[in-house]
Amino acid sequence: MDIATLIGVVLCIAFVVISICLGQDGPAGIQYFYDAQSIMITIGGAFASVLTGCTIKEYVNGLKSIGIAFKIPSLDSPGIIKKIIELSNVARKEGLLSLEEAAGDIDDAFLKKGIMLVVDGTDPELVRGIMETEMVSIDDRHKKNIGFWDNVAGMGPAWGMIGTLVGLIMMLYHMEDASTIGPAMAVALVTTFYGSLLANWICTPIATKLKAINNAEMQVKEIMIEGLLSIQAGENPRVIEEKLKSFLSPIERSLMGGDNEGGE
Repeated sequence: MDIATLIGVVLCIAFVVISICLGQDGPAGIQYFYDAQSIMITIGGAFASVLTGCTIKEYVNGLKSIGIAFKIPSLDSPGIIKKIIELSNVARKEGLLSLEEAAGDIDDAFLKKGIMLVVDGTDPELVRGIMETEMVSIDDRHKKNIGFWDNVAGMGPAWGMIGTLVGLIMMLYHMEDASTIGPAMAVALVTTFYGSLLANWICTPIATKLKAINNAEMQVKEIMIEGLLSIQAGENPRVIEEKLKSFLSPIERSLMGGDNEGGE
């Protein structure tokens, strides 16, 4: 589990709850922030409106994608580079056809597909085209999930405002009793609170985390493409290593045995 995501989610709600408890009414003040109707309008309306704009399958995939943000992605760019260097050494000593046997120990379907294209003698430009097309397709699928949470983040405050308007309208119809105006106004504003909380506590951070994971995965796939094409071109393993290291940060390069010049 990605502990950073978990800690962030817990701390966000903890700070809100603690701040409420430190208020004038103490812990009892929490009761003022619970309203079933507001939850129904804001959270229900936000998710329902997002459903309107997508298919059931996209909606379900979007909901499920929240689990990705809580998992540590199995993306190891330095490890992939080392694997490609191993493959380049095999190809240099035994020829490209020997890569077929080496591919049997590789779990990554994307890398394995690229290796098989190289082994089959596919034209380099065609290899690049096929691999980049698949990479774009994967990127598009990921962006749909990211877009799901971005959409909910946008709808949350909007539906919170709708709930506030509903509350204000109902309040205005019962203004003959002045003692009810304050509590009614508070309930009306709770919906805006829920909308902002939904967007900034869950949806926007989850979308941001999914974007970061997607960017890291796309970088790994770019490394794979460049590495396989370099192997197919018969480049020296040392040259391939230096080429692929350009994708890494200085710290990652240093972990592979390079220098750490140029910052973090």
